[in-house]
Amino acid sequence: MFENGIHLSAEAFRDLPETVQRLDVRERWEYDLAHIPGALLIPLGELADRVSELDPSRPVAAYCHHGTRSLYALRFLQGAGFADLAHLAGGIDAYCRLDPSVPRY
Repeated sequence: MFENGIHLSAEAFRDLPETVQRLDVRERWEYDLAHIPGALLIPLGELADRVSELDPSRPVAAYCHHGTRSLYALRFLQGAGFADLAHLAGGIDAYCRLDPSVPRY
């Protein structure tokens, strides 16, 4: 799925097919401020306990505020047997510049 690498632009993230699981690894308070519709919120600190909520047979595209936590999430998911992984480079901060309906914080 992610032939062009793990770092997705905001445009590429926006245009992902519905088959891709969108994973928000920020904290609940951040999600409440702004989030990308259709994303599943699993804060990074809860990912190990909640990984079963994701389907390892489907691609996962993670995001956070700026891109660091989502990279940690990809490393964890790879170790848990997920193979098709990417993240939103620049995080939701980059995405909100593309989609002004998502507030910037």
